[in-house]
Amino acid sequence: MSDIILKVDGLHKRFGKTEVLKGISFDLEKGQVLSIIGSSGSGKTTLLRCITSLETADEGRIEVDGNVIFDSASPVRDSKRETRRKQLSTGLVFQSFNLFPQYTALQNVELAVRLLAKERPDYKQNKKAIKAEIEKNAMELLRSVGLEDKAGNYPCELSGGQQQRVSIARALAPHPAVLFFDEPTSALDPLLTGEILKVIKQLAAGKMTMVIVTHEMSFAREVSDKVVYMQHGVIAEQGTPEELFDNPKSPEVRAFLNKFED
Repeated sequence: MSDIILKVDGLHKRFGKTEVLKGISFDLEKGQVLSIIGSSGSGKTTLLRCITSLETADEGRIEVDGNVIFDSASPVRDSKRETRRKQLSTGLVFQSFNLFPQYTALQNVELAVRLLAKERPDYKQNKKAIKAEIEKNAMELLRSVGLEDKAGNYPCELSGGQQQRVSIARALAPHPAVLFFDEPTSALDPLLTGEILKVIKQLAAGKMTMVIVTHEMSFAREVSDKVVYMQHGVIAEQGTPEELFDNPKSPEVRAFLNKFED
């Protein structure tokens, strides 16, 4: 029996008169990795931003771990508090590191969880214990990405690869059902890119459910259970890595992949 953890159905998104997403539908099982590839402007980032509630789709339905994130058929609109809760339930690692410069690495990892904790009914009575538990978990996450010794460093004191590893730890802190990556290596040189891909491979080995927008084709082939090729706001082709990379059905996909061959 399949264990669907992410379901996207008929998603549309417009910016003014421009339709960026044109009926996107796919699903993902728990523990699977989905890589999304395609040329710039195909709608990949907009898709991730809609799923993670940073943008609001115009039509369609999004369900994550049994919870409805968006449903255009429902007239009810979320409060700001509910929108924030949904944003924190789906972790997103951006192209740029998006760390708060005034906070240490540890504080950046803790921040989202601290916000959630303040909404707990027992927060005032158990503030000290809750904060201690949050710090302990944040340190464990920094340890998992090899940065335990950098907990007290500020972003300006970290390399680009280290900053992105802090970003991954921060996205993991609220225990999201699905972790999303939007070109996580695009701002890094080749050496630092290897650092980040190693961390993502470790997460995949641990059966973290992930959706990754990437131009790293060999990485996508190695780590993915499914690959989606987007073009002009639609899913033009999808399948296993073997199906998409070794035997693409359309000339557009073949032409796209040929650009990455040596």
